[in-house]
Amino acid sequence: MKTTTSTRRLRIALLGTRGVPARYGGFETAIEEIGQRLARRGHSVTVYCRQPQDGPENPKQFLGMRLVTLPALRFKSVETLTNSALSSLHAMGSKGQDVIIMFNSANAVYLPLLHARRLPVAVHVDGLEWRRSKWTGPGERFYRSAESLAVRWADALIADARGIGDYYRDEFGAQTEFIPYGAPQLSDLLSDRLQDLQLESKEFHLLVARFEPENNVDLILRGYLRSSAKMPIVVVGAAPYSDGYTAEIRRLAARDSRVRLIGSVWDQNLLDQLYCHARLYLHGHSVGGTNPSLLRAMGAGTAVGALGVVFNQEVIGSDAWLFRDPAEVAALIEQAERTPQQADEYGESLQRRTAEKYQWEDVAHRYEQLSYALAGGWSRRGEVSGRRLNSPEWKLGSNQLVTRAHNGDVGG
Repeated sequence: MKTTTSTRRLRIALLGTRGVPARYGGFETAIEEIGQRLARRGHSVTVYCRQPQDGPENPKQFLGMRLVTLPALRFKSVETLTNSALSSLHAMGSKGQDVIIMFNSANAVYLPLLHARRLPVAVHVDGLEWRRSKWTGPGERFYRSAESLAVRWADALIADARGIGDYYRDEFGAQTEFIPYGAPQLSDLLSDRLQDLQLESKEFHLLVARFEPENNVDLILRGYLRSSAKMPIVVVGAAPYSDGYTAEIRRLAARDSRVRLIGSVWDQNLLDQLYCHARLYLHGHSVGGTNPSLLRAMGAGTAVGALGVVFNQEVIGSDAWLFRDPAEVAALIEQAERTPQQADEYGESLQRRTAEKYQWEDVAHRYEQLSYALAGGWSRRGEVSGRRLNSPEWKLGSNQLVTRAHNGDVGG
């Protein structure tokens, strides 16, 4: 892709997610951070939103972005697709979008509709979505087919982690645009909101995740339960379609009063205080790329223990505190409590890393440059067929556990 110095005002539509304000996941966080910055740069930004099932209603405008809220069928297999279909039709009928940024490769089935109106589309591909436990059988096959369609039809492919880019290169021979997420720098935050939860600064551990098997909430809780931790663990999260797994999480939590399930937290100030004042943040995501929750903890200067997959190690760096099983989770928690100064120094190093590598202003600039290129006629469409090359190194997926659990005194 060729960069440009154009100052032309673009009309950019962002679709395929629950929308903003961000209340749910990584894509929504990315749209909120990128969209508001593109709007501040003078672009007209439209964000397509899903009517919320809980939480407050979406406004019409938010941080300079125009919001279009449309319905969806509330079934996990079609919720995203039905909302994205309506969003695509609306974008086709609205006056003159210059560029569409589509999130989630599943939505690639709508690329021909948008191309029929000569709308250039970049697809921000997710992690290895077909590996998520909720997509088995037909769902897994659909996502794998959608990946192929995105490779064949998208004008650009965006990967937020180099590991995801490697997957598309090895699996399809396709080139992607590497644009990671950013991390807010959270320093010197008050701790007054923690009193509502009867918590004290640096006297608790934190886990923030949707309750889905690939996020390994159960693994982390099993490790915590076998530890000698004196500090409680606060678990923030829920799940709309994982009743069985949620029941398992609640069963584990009921075994020990040190486990505090507090559900979803919509209050960003409270959530930021939790990130900033935790002794150790535990991150079990296994199939995504660059995860905003992980980056938020790092940007808060908090020590992080993460599942040892290549995506997490890419973000944290070679000195990552990684775990592979409950025993290693327990060891990390005990070490963080036993050597708080070491944990603080590690957290400070992670904060410096985010300041150097994960800045939202830089991310927004890359999206702007890509949008200019697409609006100017650049496209990678047609470069590859979308057929899989069956690269052997991806037979097991890129979410294999790394071989070294920790660089300190926690063994493998």
